[in-house]
Amino acid sequence: IPAAEEKTLSWRSLVLTGYGGYDKIKLQVKTQSKPQLKAGEVLLRVKACGLNFAELLGRQGLYDQLPNPPVTMGMEGAGVIEAVGEDVKDRKVGDRVIALSRSGMWQEVVVVSADRVFPMPEEMSFEEGAALLINYLTAYLMLFEMANVKPGKSVLIHMAAGGVGIAATQLCQTVQDVTVFGTASASKHETISQGGVTHPIDYRTKDYVEEIRKISPNGVDIVLDPLGGSDTQKGFNLLKPMGMLIVFGAANCVTGQKKNLLAMAKTWYNQLSLSTLKLMQANKAVSGFHLGNITDEQLITRTMDKLVELYRQGKIKPHIDSSYHFEEVAEAMRRMHERLNIGKVILLPEPKKEEEKPKSNAEPGENVEQKEATEEVKAEKD
Repeated sequence: IPAAEEKTLSWRSLVLTGYGGYDKIKLQVKTQSKPQLKAGEVLLRVKACGLNFAELLGRQGLYDQLPNPPVTMGMEGAGVIEAVGEDVKDRKVGDRVIALSRSGMWQEVVVVSADRVFPMPEEMSFEEGAALLINYLTAYLMLFEMANVKPGKSVLIHMAAGGVGIAATQLCQTVQDVTVFGTASASKHETISQGGVTHPIDYRTKDYVEEIRKISPNGVDIVLDPLGGSDTQKGFNLLKPMGMLIVFGAANCVTGQKKNLLAMAKTWYNQLSLSTLKLMQANKAVSGFHLGNITDEQLITRTMDKLVELYRQGKIKPHIDSSYHFEEVAEAMRRMHERLNIGKVILLPEPKKEEEKPKSNAEPGENVEQKEATEEVKAEKD
C-alpha cells in the first residue's frame, strides 16, 4: 500500500466543463498515477495562479488558444519544483519558480516545459510571481519591442487600473519624461496617479478623446488598445504622425457572463479598416500583439530576465488587487468582469481554512477508471 501511494497523486483543479457562465468552471479533485516526466519537463507544486481577461473570453468560447472543454484553465502560476525530467540542467527540486503555459496552470500540480519556467527572486512572493508573467511580458514587449518607447513620448493606456495597465504604467516610468494618459473609473484615479499615470481620465463620464486633445492637441505617440471596435478607430485618430497603435485585446466583446452575439457583431462592425495607402499618407503605424502566438523562447527568456532585474531594482512591483481560493473562482471572475479590480486578481490552489469554507459540500464524482477519480465541488454561481 505505501508503494502504491507513492505512485499516485491527488490535487485540486479548476476545469472548464463547457462554455457559458461562472457555473461552467468546476473545482475537481483528481487522483491518478504520478506523472512520468518527459525530457525537458518539470513537475510543479503551484502556490498561486494569475487570472487574466483571456480566461473570461475562454469561458465564453472566445479565446482560440484554449483547448475545447473539458479543460483545466490558467496560463500562469508560481510554485515550487517537485521533480525534474531528463536533460533539465538549470532547474532543480525545491526551486521557487514562475511558470507559463497555454492552459492547465489552475491546479495544485502541473507538468510544464522547463523552457517556460523562470526562477523567482527570494524576496518575491508567490502571489507577485503569479502576477508578473502575463501582464508584464505583454506590457514590456509592446512598449519596448514594438513601440520602441523613448524619452519625451506620450502613451495612452486603456484600462489603466488593470494588470496590464499597471504594468505598462510602471514600465513607462523606467523611461525619462514619458507622459501617460490612463483611462479608468474615477474611484481608481488616486491609485493609478500614485502609480505613475500623468493624466487619469474617467471614461464613464467623459469623452477621453476630448480630454486628451485638451491637454495634448496633437494627440499621443503610442496607444495600447485592449478594447477593440470603435475605440480602435479613436485610438488611430489620436495618434501623432510617426505614432503607433497596438491592438492586443477585444474587451468590448465581453458584456455579460455569457457570449453576447450583439456585442461581438457591434465590435466587428466598428473595427478599424485601413488601406496601406492611408497608413502611408498618415505616417502612422498599426500593430497587433498576442502573447500566446509568440513562439520565440529566447525572446521570452530575455524579457523575463529583464523584468526580474527591474523587480530586484525596485522599478516594478506587481500590484495585487485580491486573492481568492479555488472555491471562490466565480467571485474572482465576477470582480474582474465588473471592472472592480485595481491590479491583479490571484487564485490560490490551497483549500480555504475549515471555518472559511463555503457552505456547499464537496459532491463525490464518478470513478471513471481505477487510476483516476474525480470529485466536483460546484463553483460559486452568479
